[in-house]
Amino acid sequence: MRRKRKFQKVIPPDPLYNNVLVQKFINYVMGEGKKSKARTIVYGAFDIIKEKTKTENPLEVFDSAIRNSSPVLEVKSKRIGGATYQVPREVAKNRRIALAMRWIIEAANNQKGKPMKEKLAQEIIASSKNEGSAVKKRENIHRMAEANRAFAHFAR
Repeated sequence: MRRKRKFQKVIPPDPLYNNVLVQKFINYVMGEGKKSKARTIVYGAFDIIKEKTKTENPLEVFDSAIRNSSPVLEVKSKRIGGATYQVPREVAKNRRIALAMRWIIEAANNQKGKPMKEKLAQEIIASSKNEGSAVKKRENIHRMAEANRAFAHFAR
């Protein structure tokens, strides 16, 4: 018997920038169902980005940050004959974006002593310049995948 198909929920674009990616980011920032607070944080961060980078559109900086911190390869554990191998695999597009957003938010959360919107803006700007913790995490994942390239033939 076949399994039910998973239907992906359609996320409407956010009201200010009319962008689905920004709405997804707001949903990732949101904690305990407080979307208005998450919107305040993200839009505040975008205002800071606009101010610091002196660009008219902070979405360009945000897009480049997501692009720079999204991984192309990752390692998955696979058990073969009593041994566990770290097998490098290509990352799906949806997962790439999800991981990039998660890493940017996590890196902002790990900073101390500033309001969240400032930390988030700082991390997004750093990621757009190929710096910052989120990009470092992507580099580590790529390095691990490169080191375990010998086990790529186990991927199916």
